[in-house]
Amino acid sequence: MTVPVVPAKAVTQTPSWASTSGILSPMPHLLNVWPSVSQKLSRADRCLLLFDYDGTLTPIVSHPDLAVLSPATRDLILSLSQEPRYLLGLVSGRSLDDLQGKIASPDIIYAGNHGLEIQGPGISHTALDTVSHTGLMDEICRLLDENLAALPGAMTEHKGLTLSVHTRATPDSAVPEVEAVFHETLAPWVDSGQVRVTRGKRVLEVRPNVDWDKGKAIRRVMDTFPEAYPPVFFGDDLTDEDGFEVVQGAGGLAVFVGPARQPTRALHRVDSPAEVTETLRLLALL
Repeated sequence: MTVPVVPAKAVTQTPSWASTSGILSPMPHLLNVWPSVSQKLSRADRCLLLFDYDGTLTPIVSHPDLAVLSPATRDLILSLSQEPRYLLGLVSGRSLDDLQGKIASPDIIYAGNHGLEIQGPGISHTALDTVSHTGLMDEICRLLDENLAALPGAMTEHKGLTLSVHTRATPDSAVPEVEAVFHETLAPWVDSGQVRVTRGKRVLEVRPNVDWDKGKAIRRVMDTFPEAYPPVFFGDDLTDEDGFEVVQGAGGLAVFVGPARQPTRALHRVDSPAEVTETLRLLALL
């Protein structure tokens, strides 16, 4: 399916409340400039609110299964999803089924596997042939499990269309060996152009080699719901950078979750998932 692309002349001009400087520019803390940002958001008939999951709505933890929303965060997301002025979505590297299970609300858009699969009210999209790519990941996962079995803390997570090797529980001294085995195992598929590999926070990702990412998934959601404007996207990792670029190019608000010293395309930041929850509380008051 062809992904619609907004022509350059149609891109909304960057608003006065967002800087136009480069990727290493200082970022204002969102809560410090909330009065001006909230004025812009409160004027909208309906805002698109999008969030990564791990490291954004929940802290990074030792095992993916332990990343559970706090009751306060979950209640706020469910409450905001019932407000006509907001359209909520999650955009994550987790599988679609896993992501849907984290909140289990039919009123939220879920973009799993870095946006390769999107489901929600009024939208359904898969970026590639699910059956053939799942079979490919089956074989890669089997070999990674075998080759990484003797290395401490390395965990392979099969997510259907993608897979991850987590090193959250791996001693720092062993991470280079895990990465070396990972790249050696993947080399035949990478060299043949069947897959591509990316990295995040203590994770190595294997994805089909297709022209798709979180930014394109967010663009698909924006094109499907043009009335939900401006778009807002919170993320914490390298895989969120494409999303930041798309959202800000459309005149929206991209918020990096983490320390100010980390390079990012986002023009605003908060320090932690706890401050994302605080932002959700403020959004509920608009």
